[in-house]
Formats: sequence, C-alpha cells, structure tokens
Amino acid sequence: MSISMVNEAAISAPPLWIRPLARVAVLLARGIAKLSPERQFALLGAFRRGARASRAEEAHRARNAVLFVSVMCTGPWCLQRSIATALLCRVCGTWPEWCVGVRTEPFTAHAWVQVDGIPIDEETEQLDHFHRLVVIRPRSWGEPPE
Repeated sequence: MSISMVNEAAISAPPLWIRPLARVAVLLARGIAKLSPERQFALLGAFRRGARASRAEEAHRARNAVLFVSVMCTGPWCLQRSIATALLCRVCGTWPEWCVGVRTEPFTAHAWVQVDGIPIDEETEQLDHFHRLVVIRPRSWGEPPE
C-alpha cells in the first residue's frame, strides 16, 4: 500500500502468551487485506463493536507482537500490519483507531493505528502529509452506527 514506515528499533520480544494470538491475527489480516475496501471496512466495523478504546501501551504491545511474529509485516505491507494490530487489540478487549490515508505528492497510501489521534510507532512527520480517508474508531454495543 505504501512505503515502509516501520520503526523497527521498537521491535522487542513480546510475552509468550501473546505470540500465538499475534500469529492468528496476522493470518486473519492477510485474508481481510485481500478483500475489497468496502468489505474490509464492514468487517473491521463489526469487529470493533463492544470493545473499549485502546490505550497507547496496549496498541504498542499489539503492534510490537505483530511485527515480532511476521517478517512480512515489518516491510511495506502496512494494510496487513495495521489490520493485524487492530485484531490483536480486539482479542484483548480493546480497539484502536484504525486509519487509512493518502498523500498526493508523491501519491501513496498508508494504513496505521492510532490512539487519541496519535499514531502508534509510526513516523509522525511523514503521516502529517497524509489525508485520513477512513478512521474506524471504537464503538460500544449501544451506540448508533456512524
């Protein structure tokens, strides 16, 4: 989807209990990333229901675990990486803000997760040039659809 904007220095060995969950999240994300954008957004919108908003350390832990278990996610596969991070957060009962944006000069697209508008382990200087097209925020069961 875009150039690699992974802060690989942030990757450290996650706890043993989260590694199998991260592998499952990466596999699911690979399948979801192959769907049309409309289906991706619908699925992610359904997955977020009932989850509380992630805290920055929870989203960081999930992203770190995804990067640790998947070499592919450390590369330019930002869509799969961001979906896997959001899914892993969801398994743990939370949901970050999942974002997709574009930059026009030069044209490129990127997907990432953020908490309270702050990107998690991304190069924020580069993200400042992106226009957010889709943001899937946490939503509780009782809230009306957006």
